[in-house]
Amino acid sequence: MGNSELFSFYEKELKENILSFWLPRCEDREFGGFVNCYDNKGEHLASYDKYTWSQGRFVWLFSYLSQTKADIFTKAERDNFLRLAKQGAEFLMRHCLLGENDVRCTFLMNRDGSPKRVSPDSPLDMSIFADCFAVLGLGTYASVSLDKTAYDFAKRLYESVLSRVKSGDYNTLPYPLSKRFRSHSIPMILDNTARELLRGAEKLDAAYVPKLLADMEAAAREVLNDFVDENNALREVIYAEGRFLDRVLGEHINPGHTIEDCWFLLDAAKLTRHPEWKEKIGKIALHALEVGWDKDMGGLLHFAGLSGGQPIGSAEGVENETMLKQLSGWGDKLWWVHSEACYTTLRCYTELGDKRFLDWQEKVRAYTFATFPNPDKSIGEWLQIRTRDGSPQEKVVALPVKDPYHIIRNLILILELLA
Repeated sequence: MGNSELFSFYEKELKENILSFWLPRCEDREFGGFVNCYDNKGEHLASYDKYTWSQGRFVWLFSYLSQTKADIFTKAERDNFLRLAKQGAEFLMRHCLLGENDVRCTFLMNRDGSPKRVSPDSPLDMSIFADCFAVLGLGTYASVSLDKTAYDFAKRLYESVLSRVKSGDYNTLPYPLSKRFRSHSIPMILDNTARELLRGAEKLDAAYVPKLLADMEAAAREVLNDFVDENNALREVIYAEGRFLDRVLGEHINPGHTIEDCWFLLDAAKLTRHPEWKEKIGKIALHALEVGWDKDMGGLLHFAGLSGGQPIGSAEGVENETMLKQLSGWGDKLWWVHSEACYTTLRCYTELGDKRFLDWQEKVRAYTFATFPNPDKSIGEWLQIRTRDGSPQEKVVALPVKDPYHIIRNLILILELLA
């Protein structure tokens, strides 16, 4: 398929199937923010709960769509995207913090924005990832709106995130991990968070730009130097001091995380002027695709062993780790993993010129669009999770929401590459 055909294919998917599902149904015109606790099929709104994680993501999406380089939207559509981003940003700034002087985000909110506990004994700040998504949404919103209040809010929250990560005083739902270990997800999200806040800083706070670039470089170096082994496998969990973990918890990869992080790393390589990283990033991406691919049934596995297939190894000493329990779903096929792979393969081909990535793009795209789009064309949005053989299943993935973040982000980034 040529570039123009590919562009038309992805444009149609974005506008006719994904955005047509979410607009206008995601907007809460009464209380502000967005609703997305739809069932997997997209037929029923299960609740009006609002997860800070998703609110930040929606703000990012609509902010980015309002200024995308892909010339596929009218001025009226772009103006509406910016309006949606603004109301979402204002909802976040009114409600997401635990207090005026307590710069941590509540994980969950009621429809009106008041904080809500997941269970009676759970903390309100259950996940630092929620904070990061609020930062990246507001940072990108500030870059397109030139709203200094939103930028200052995002910067203050970002500095709180860095302080908590440095002290080790933070939570990581839905994947908590004992302090004996380090998770790839932390430097990964910090790299991306700094990159999105950088968009706002470049327009509103030039003096802070070097700090954010240094943070991106440090996070990228941590991933490349500490989590990647001699075979280019990006280990998802290592010991806190940096050693590889010789247990199943450390002897597996998360193909989706690896593939997504590869384009974060390419952003870092470009922005921090480290073109020498690109070859290694390409090798990491190829390893994740080759090892993560289900050779029997097609598609990318949720988790894979270092040589492919089901993760294997001893669980001694890590039996109670929540992340270990996640490995039981190793054969699940997830929508977001495949949307990330559609973009990363094309991005790697564009930057590295290695035809293997173009072959992978075709392979991943064929599986993705045969598996995840809703068979009910009147709904359009994708089903989020399938069993290993591609059959439908009802299962919560991370949060009990239907989340368009990965699909819309990847589709618009693909269109920008092809434009």
